[in-house]
Amino acid sequence: MTLTTQKIPQDVRMQWFRAARYGLFIHWGPYAALGFGEQGMLREHMDQREYERRACAWNPAHFDAKAWADTAVRGGFKYAVFTAVHHDGYCNWDTDLTDFSSMKQAPKRDFVAEYVEAFREAGLKVGLYFSLGDLRIPGYWSDSTGDPPDWVAYRDYTHHRLRELLSRYGTIDIAWFDGAWPHNANAWQSKKILEICHELQPHIITNNRLDAESPYSAAQGAMEMPGESSTLGDYGTPEHHTTPDPNRFWESCQVSTSRLWGFTPGEHWRPTWDLLDNLCVCASKGGNLLMNVGPDGEGRIPPEFAERSDAIGRWLAANGEAVYGPGAGDITEFISRGYQTVRDGKLYLILRYESQPPTVRVYGLASRVLKARLLGSDVELGVEQRDAELHITGVPAAGTHGLPLYPVIELTCDGDPTATDFGKQRIWSGDPRRYRPWAEARGDSPYVARD
Repeated sequence: MTLTTQKIPQDVRMQWFRAARYGLFIHWGPYAALGFGEQGMLREHMDQREYERRACAWNPAHFDAKAWADTAVRGGFKYAVFTAVHHDGYCNWDTDLTDFSSMKQAPKRDFVAEYVEAFREAGLKVGLYFSLGDLRIPGYWSDSTGDPPDWVAYRDYTHHRLRELLSRYGTIDIAWFDGAWPHNANAWQSKKILEICHELQPHIITNNRLDAESPYSAAQGAMEMPGESSTLGDYGTPEHHTTPDPNRFWESCQVSTSRLWGFTPGEHWRPTWDLLDNLCVCASKGGNLLMNVGPDGEGRIPPEFAERSDAIGRWLAANGEAVYGPGAGDITEFISRGYQTVRDGKLYLILRYESQPPTVRVYGLASRVLKARLLGSDVELGVEQRDAELHITGVPAAGTHGLPLYPVIELTCDGDPTATDFGKQRIWSGDPRRYRPWAEARGDSPYVARD
């Protein structure tokens, strides 16, 4: 059978994703009951049969997809990506291709079906994480050069599982691939993988992890992740960092704990402000944030995550206009105060600090500011503007408006926010000679300037 090529333009398929900004990543499988991360089987070099025995006995009594969806809605998430299968090969759906699955083993439940139904009913876009690698199977570890039989059998098994997932659960919005390393796109027949996706789910979007190459270089200051392709898929996936992909839209995937994705008792939780900061950084740079949670072995969202997620959700209820949908807002130099986003003639200033001075100064803005207000309130702020220098006055103290987390100032401009030539350049980039007149204003002497 000849696969049909997708005909829906990428910009149409990506439209909702670009506006969504904030997604929930859910790493969950039998590894949650073992409690040492999502890759414990390999990292601990466990006996394969012992891992399978424990995985087959795993039976999470408290899994409730609707409760998960409620947490996502309260947290302000717009979409979710659930691990249909991770690198251990355990399938969280009713597959015909292996008995190593949630339906064939102790749970006797199709977790993917329950997740898709609950999250779709809650109004969220639905994504599935699909690991190309089943690390239990020797064929995965073969040298794929020349298509040896064990590799071909494994690759076919992978393609068939993907077909199952994308044909049994209605509309799937995202296919989030992982585990391509150490094989390249030719070995995986990655173009065929994408054809399968678009044949079965014409509106689907896919990430870039379908090759052994990495488009990121040390020279760019980015963390290299094996399995990322510079050409395949619809968007980039920087992991544990927010370095924009220079060639495409991107989504930073990050943990809410200190390091691991799967549930691990005793892991340190990142503070709420740090998680919110990551969301604001992504929005200001024009990308999305996929924030991870690892439910425990019984299927419960950890209360530490729910507490942080709920707080960010309350912040988004008041300030989401500055996050959902706006474009990257790096208009002027503003890192001393926080972040910027833009939308429809408005510039949003997201202030990073718990305590703010009553006057906020912005330098290098060319647009005229017509009015300023504290977002999510009726609090009008004063505006004093002369040439490229803007002073916003009357900024309330922290805690007087909602949460003491990142107040947002909305500036209504006389057109799309623009910067002066000076404002377009950043402190350690651009032409350094532009600073000379500024330095000359105080004179040549190294001694303190005298009036």
